[in-house]
Amino acid sequence: MSQQISPLAGKPAPKSILVDVPRLLAAYGELKPDPTVPAQRVAFGTSGHRGSSFERSFNEDHILAVSQAICEYRKAKGIDGPLFIGADTHALSQPAFESALEVLAANGVETMVSAGGEFTPTPAVSHAILVYNRGRSSGLADGIVITPSHNPPADGGFKYNPTNGGPADTDITRWVENRANALLESGLREVRRVPYAQARRAATTHEHDYLDTYVADLANVVDFDAIRAAGVRLGVDPLGGAGVHYWAAIAERHRIALDVLSETVDPQFAFMSVDWDGKIRMDPSSSYAMQRLITLRDKYDVACACDTDHDRHGVVTRSAGLLPANHYLTVLVDYLYRHRPQWNAQAAVGKTVVSTELIDRVARRLGRQLYEAPVGFKWFAPGLHDGTLGFGCEESAGASLLRMDGGAWSTDKDGLVPGLLAAEITAREGRDPGEVYARIADELGRPYSRRIDAAATPAQKAKLSKLSPDQLKAERIAGDKVVSVLDKAPGNDAAIGGIKVVTENGWFAARPSGTEAIYKIYAESFRDESHLDSLLQEAQSVVDAALS
Repeated sequence: MSQQISPLAGKPAPKSILVDVPRLLAAYGELKPDPTVPAQRVAFGTSGHRGSSFERSFNEDHILAVSQAICEYRKAKGIDGPLFIGADTHALSQPAFESALEVLAANGVETMVSAGGEFTPTPAVSHAILVYNRGRSSGLADGIVITPSHNPPADGGFKYNPTNGGPADTDITRWVENRANALLESGLREVRRVPYAQARRAATTHEHDYLDTYVADLANVVDFDAIRAAGVRLGVDPLGGAGVHYWAAIAERHRIALDVLSETVDPQFAFMSVDWDGKIRMDPSSSYAMQRLITLRDKYDVACACDTDHDRHGVVTRSAGLLPANHYLTVLVDYLYRHRPQWNAQAAVGKTVVSTELIDRVARRLGRQLYEAPVGFKWFAPGLHDGTLGFGCEESAGASLLRMDGGAWSTDKDGLVPGLLAAEITAREGRDPGEVYARIADELGRPYSRRIDAAATPAQKAKLSKLSPDQLKAERIAGDKVVSVLDKAPGNDAAIGGIKVVTENGWFAARPSGTEAIYKIYAESFRDESHLDSLLQEAQSVVDAALS
């Protein structure tokens, strides 16, 4: 039942597992994908196309095809404003940026590239799109973010954000994916492209200072006066990611006591401690990956880290060490809806179906409606765009929220703001987020949660994603009566791509992984650890029976 923890987990990365960057970059251009092999086609998961050049799943041909498809999508939809493009610190991000710009310039797309070649966090691209589009009804902007998020150093990723600034929804990604694969199949004959040097000099290519515009605007979403007045000391580990130079700029502009642990950028990420499975992964919610910051927890009032594109956060407190993502998200909901009086009184709380039910209890106590959606941040983008959601979050430490005045800030996940809010909460509440969480759990119930992965064939994964409530034969789970069985999210009636079973004292959900030969079981008990064990065991039996 338990995951196999690698003997390397939490230890400094040994040389033997570091990626060969020159080989990786050579493979990007030299290896050609075969579109008749499913694993080598363009495939958008919950957020963009991801893969590795070694596996022929993220190569030059993929990026040329996807970029051309995006140009054609924009044209078909009449999107003719600028396209904001940003890239993170993964090795494959720079060559993918160059390929994309070659296509964008050849297609005459006004493209906003980062001033001085500065790395660009995902939220800074979303923020730029929203700021540009505010008050406009035509000539709207959209964007591309080149990142595989927290994935290992050999990976690359490519995401499209439409005019609402958030991750593209399924209709858009399906269109782009299908067109890109058709372009691959035809040998890229219809891809328009100019040499990179020419693309940089093109009249349509403009520099944009993402860092300065994002950092300056933060005062409209975070209460720096409170942080300053309380003298809160914040420690930050950018984990060598895209926001690496943003933090010092934040400290200087907003005059807060903020130490950046390291500004090292290394495409091998050799400074990381190894994740649970023996891989290097820049995951700020993993205690194995976060060892550098956890060891310094007593040095700061509160500390935080972000993943490589800075769209996920991890918060380390003196009282509790690294807070599990669900714990800190609960604290954010409880705090923000009490300290943002200008938000619409009807603004709902957004969460995914596999996030903690403690958020539901906090929302009820606040008198706020809950909007429960499938996994994927794209479900929250429209609500954050129009202000009907005050906050949206997913269990994997991704969240965004409104500005203090109730306007849209970033409709994609923002990892920097939750880190800064940990300092604001510490300042305003007089206790760190770990202590705030303990108080909420004492008042509303303490959840015990875990996720396990189980092997699954492609056929089983397909079956699980289409499982219906009447296929689950169980009236009681772990001694408790089954209250409901869901295959659609309560918030928007969209398919959850799996199943969620709610009992009197807990719940479990099962869904297939989009990228690996596994399915994931999430479970939460409001009793104790042994009840959680029973939930997980019986959940796996019930799911396996339904799949057999």
